[in-house]
Amino acid sequence: MALKPEPTAPFHSVQYALRVLETVSRHGNGVTDTQIARETGLPVGHLASLLLMLRREGYVEQIADGAYVIGASLLLLGSGAARRQAVEARLQQALVQLRDSVGAAIYISRYVDGEIRVTQCADGPRTPAVNEWVDFRSAAHASAIGKCLLTQLDQNGRRDHISRHKTARLTSRTITSEQVLFSKLDSQPATVPVLDLQEYAVGTVCAAVPLTAGASAGCLALSLPVEDAHRLREAADALNRRAAPVLLSLAL
Repeated sequence: MALKPEPTAPFHSVQYALRVLETVSRHGNGVTDTQIARETGLPVGHLASLLLMLRREGYVEQIADGAYVIGASLLLLGSGAARRQAVEARLQQALVQLRDSVGAAIYISRYVDGEIRVTQCADGPRTPAVNEWVDFRSAAHASAIGKCLLTQLDQNGRRDHISRHKTARLTSRTITSEQVLFSKLDSQPATVPVLDLQEYAVGTVCAAVPLTAGASAGCLALSLPVEDAHRLREAADALNRRAAPVLLSLAL
């Protein structure tokens, strides 16, 4: 499976955030935002929003003289099994916060060994998860999660997936033509959320944004009951804006 080369906006933010964290790590006694800007080459205005995000996520802290040092969240990650558990815990916490702020069920999905896997989910009584009436692995052509992951594959990767999982009609809105599907995937802007308007299941609308880290295709997604479809665009934009902290957790 090969990934398409173009990165997303959240991916760019994470690249910059990692540069900031590397700089802060080199200065054990603290470093000012002016020095960080000088060493990273980032504009002060862009740096300010990154530092705000990193402080909110606990990756950096500001000490008495205003300088920045590495935060508790980064120190707690550790290594090995403890690191994996810490990352999963941070991701779940981020998903729950997203669920509550966006008012929708939230999912993380990865493309692993040629298959779609929903690895984490945050739902609740007021934000029910979508009913997986057809295995997500067989519904990439219809679901927001699946289409978002397919956009991150090259043509050979997409064809391989569709050859193993046929484009069955799940609702009257499902795209079953491989040619039409691939055309829509090719025209999907990298920074715009992928939508599912009752293509996977009648009564549910979904949105997904890419979480591409290295050679791994992933996505952050949400679902809403169709009676809340009027909130989908706004919720999808909020999901896109807040994808960077989730991707940062995956990248560290």
